[in-house]
Amino acid sequence: MNTFRRLALAALILAAALSLGLSGALAQSPAPAASASPSPAPSASPAPAASASPAPVATPSPAASASPAPAASPAPAASTSPSPTAPAVAATPAPVQTADPFGLETTLESRKVVMVKGTANWDSAFDTLVDAFKALNTLLDKQGIKHAGNSMIVYTSTDDTGFTFLAEIPVEQDPKNLPKDMSVGKSPEGKALKFVHRGSYDNMDNTYEAITNHLDDKRLEAKDTFIEEYLTDPLKTAEDKLVINVFVPLK
Repeated sequence: MNTFRRLALAALILAAALSLGLSGALAQSPAPAASASPSPAPSASPAPAASASPAPVATPSPAASASPAPAASPAPAASTSPSPTAPAVAATPAPVQTADPFGLETTLESRKVVMVKGTANWDSAFDTLVDAFKALNTLLDKQGIKHAGNSMIVYTSTDDTGFTFLAEIPVEQDPKNLPKDMSVGKSPEGKALKFVHRGSYDNMDNTYEAITNHLDDKRLEAKDTFIEEYLTDPLKTAEDKLVINVFVPLK
């Protein structure tokens, strides 16, 4: 809009300048000079001695008409259109973190795992789980077997004082010489709901309360087990920085 207004004003200024120049030129043009026609000289009577021819009358040259000098055309007003500016470099927007899935329907695929059974009370639950993962990692490191996925905890039963569990690590080959409390098996499979927890293990009570409310609202019936997949290594990550997928298998 500002550019349009600037161009319109420039055109009006130019038209006014041309009009003023033309009016001034017309005002300065002199009136044409009246041509004076000389009256004929009276013819003189010839003397008797000789007939004298009358002297020719000089015809005065017409006055030169003073043609007005052409009015100088005013220079067109400079366009006030803004000079093009270099395009501003668009700042790269910071990546936006999308909300974690909560109650996302998914299907678990069974994988080969090495596992260890354990029991724990709620007061020292996380330390017990970490010890179980340490035992599995020690076994795999000695035999040069790499992880084929994230570490998992499968809760097999719970009560007010504690729980029983299976600590599992996916592998592609069978380890040898397993202790009595360890075995090779398959991880759970089938339809489940996926939830995400971020933060310490102690704060997972809030996550599980939200999960329970979600199941009640949707009138869904879960199995008597649930699975935690540790996206961050619990042996190397600060407890308050944990990221854990919680899977709730459905009946």
